[in-house]
Amino acid sequence: MVKILELFGGIGAARKALINLGIDHKAIDYVEWKANRVKAYNALYDHLHRPQDIRGWNLKPDILVHGSPCQDNSRSNANRKGADKGSRSELMLETLRIIAEMGEWKPKVVVWENVKGVLDRNIMPIFNSYLQEMTKLGYTNSFDVLNAIDFGIPQSRERVFCISILGSATFDFSKLGKRPMRHISEFLEEKVTDERYMVNIPSMLNRLKDLATPEQIDAAKKKHRFVETITDYCTTITERQDRCPNAGVVKVADKKYRYLTEREVWRLMGFDDADFDLMLKEFPMKPGLKNATLYALAGNSIVVQVLESIFEVILNEDFATDLIANTDGQFELIY
Repeated sequence: MVKILELFGGIGAARKALINLGIDHKAIDYVEWKANRVKAYNALYDHLHRPQDIRGWNLKPDILVHGSPCQDNSRSNANRKGADKGSRSELMLETLRIIAEMGEWKPKVVVWENVKGVLDRNIMPIFNSYLQEMTKLGYTNSFDVLNAIDFGIPQSRERVFCISILGSATFDFSKLGKRPMRHISEFLEEKVTDERYMVNIPSMLNRLKDLATPEQIDAAKKKHRFVETITDYCTTITERQDRCPNAGVVKVADKKYRYLTEREVWRLMGFDDADFDLMLKEFPMKPGLKNATLYALAGNSIVVQVLESIFEVILNEDFATDLIANTDGQFELIY
């Protein structure tokens, strides 16, 4: 059985990945301070967790997954602080303290995910500090930028993944099982006509690249971005779709466009319709309004299929568990 600890656990993408892989696992704990995320996680996985801070914990997992708040690492934040004291992203360093206090029960594998901005020159020193401290704790670190498009999901979502293995073994990103991208049409709902999803606010219409002239695009390129029209895939899903930048818009008629629906963004993060239906019970729709909570829960998660590929390598290499893959590619216990 794989024991997993989720810090900044969100809606449990790591749990969902293990479920999809059919891996016998136990979530020894889940730590998340935002109440809506905890409520969503409890509904998805039938738990009774309460909102809590990550500070003060000492647990014994095989795999620790953490993805600290990204706002102060994000390139879209002009005032980002990285993980400096007082920033939201500072909590990534709190994970180091938790691991250090575990002593001989340190997790065998630590998976950390964050935005690509952590590799920027002014933010990179913080990431380097994290890598150095993990090395002092006995881990060998490997990191790479992974895009959800390469794992079957039609969403251009680049994220830094750092995999730290206790001991001298190294995680080999070249072993990740990548998949052909499915077309966005497989993820879109049919005949979305509800007015709540139509782009009709002037400030957004002025940002639609399809409706702008080449001269307008050139003149504004240093001031703001334009919203792309979705064709084969969308861009990165964020907390909100009715602002720029967003994941793109869908053309429904001549000069008429709509936002992605809540169900669509959940699908594009790798979750099933059954998962989304559970969320609708917890966070019901209101007449005429988009559901900001459901958008935010999806936009802050990790794409499930990327984690599936990472876990498959971890398990096949026997970094973290007493599981191996048999000749049919199915996982089984080693006795």
